Amino acid sequence: MHADLLFTGGPVLTPEGRAATAVAVTGDRVTAVGHDELRELAGPRTEVVDLAGRLLLPGFQDAHVHPVPAGLELTQCDLSGLTTAEETVAAVRAYAEAHPDRAWILGGGWSMEAFEGGTPTRELLDAVVPDRPVYLPNRDHHGAWVNSRGLELAGIDRNTPDPADGRIERDAAGEPSGTLQEGAMRLVGELAPAATAADRLAALLHAQRHLHALGITAWQDALVGDFLGMDDPAGAYLTAARDGSLTARVTGALWWDRDRGAEQIPELVAKRAEFSHGRFRAGTVKLMLDGVAENHTAALLDPYLDRCGCATANRGKSFIHPERLPKYVTELDALGFQCHFHALGDRAVRDALDAVEAARAANGPSDTRPHLAHLQVVHPDDVPRFARLGATANIQPLWAAHEPQMDELTIPFLGAERAAWQYPFGSLLRSGARLAAGSDWPVSSPDPLHGVHVAVNRVEPGGSAPVFLPDERLGLADALTAYTAGSAYVNHLDDGGRVAVGALADLVVLDRDPFAGPPEEIAETRVALTYVGGERVHAAADA
Repeated sequence: MHADLLFTGGPVLTPEGRAATAVAVTGDRVTAVGHDELRELAGPRTEVVDLAGRLLLPGFQDAHVHPVPAGLELTQCDLSGLTTAEETVAAVRAYAEAHPDRAWILGGGWSMEAFEGGTPTRELLDAVVPDRPVYLPNRDHHGAWVNSRGLELAGIDRNTPDPADGRIERDAAGEPSGTLQEGAMRLVGELAPAATAADRLAALLHAQRHLHALGITAWQDALVGDFLGMDDPAGAYLTAARDGSLTARVTGALWWDRDRGAEQIPELVAKRAEFSHGRFRAGTVKLMLDGVAENHTAALLDPYLDRCGCATANRGKSFIHPERLPKYVTELDALGFQCHFHALGDRAVRDALDAVEAARAANGPSDTRPHLAHLQVVHPDDVPRFARLGATANIQPLWAAHEPQMDELTIPFLGAERAAWQYPFGSLLRSGARLAAGSDWPVSSPDPLHGVHVAVNRVEPGGSAPVFLPDERLGLADALTAYTAGSAYVNHLDDGGRVAVGALADLVVLDRDPFAGPPEEIAETRVALTYVGGERVHAAADA
């Protein structure tokens, strides 16, 4: 039989390495992997792609991403990529002036390092938007910047107590300063108008085009549900899955309401059945255990330090009670749910691993494939537990580099010893742990090749800072495997994530072979072609 699609003339990354130079595809499957002998499979209707020395590899899979909020932010007040307070405030002013009809100014993506202490003030917003409420989550979406009008509408004043899972930043006089951390975000965020169903669907399809252009053929949406005023993407996925516009393969992680307990599990079972359709499956539960290090809400075993290097009384926040967590995870595991943990601090990582261990002890071996995302600080004693428990390390490589948020807002408050435990990719791999990789977009760029660059170099693309913990670097093949086979494993896409006979023809052609160049140039690599199930979903202009 003739192939429908034939790639020839370039290296092919297979499970055995760059061991082939040609691949044939029939229907949605890879049907042959080899060399020049595959040319005989070309027929009159075969699409032949000359790799011309470019690398063919499995489609990238993002194991932790938020495409619908990202797509919405791109159409709102987008502050991503700005590095100074002046630039950020000017962008808010320009957006507000361009949209005088908007009752609220929404968007986000601002960088904490642009503002002293990572906490911008309401006065900065009042100067450019005095008459309408403003609600702008920061880059990591664990804090929000609001103006006086937003605080007023929410009834937040000096007498408003901090919620149990958050913090209202205050000025020297005790007045709300304009930054809301973690659960305090909902005080204003839940008042903001929600996007329409049409808005959410448009955002999903916009984000999908962007992700396909980066070579991403599948992903795990790390928050399907309602949280801090964010829009629930479930309806958009279900619509797109039913009408065929969802071309990616998506796993949805159903949100665990951290204000409730096991009584919500039957609802999650019902949602799994309701939302799983076509290329969208909702068999995962997302459990956010802690916050982030920059605002001192990541859960640590030992206290944060102050600016003088002395221990404080703050060990961060546990959003789900550690003593109840094992019971929840055991019950979810018994029902066949995968658990996707947000675990950033070393205490949260240990709590997640303890819960997985309890589930294993109660239920025995299972194929639920739990994974822990972010892993900023991991105590060395917990590194070998990943492999022993079969828990995948879901890494966000772009964060593992020296940059202002790391150097100014994190390392001084962790201290030298804990700072050296950050993002231990190499240690995890050497211990036998399976690695998956993701971006957490819109928190950071969804470009897998930029993530691979940092995983390999531990320096930002184009950066000149010192290498961040060089012993934790990954090799190029290992970094690419994390973004392909590793993420396919946590997504339960066992017939994807690799180029092999019988595998799904979810494939990417790069514009070069990054193995042939120096590691410092990995980030210069671009995606030329992307295929899902043998169908082309992206072609660069010069492909």
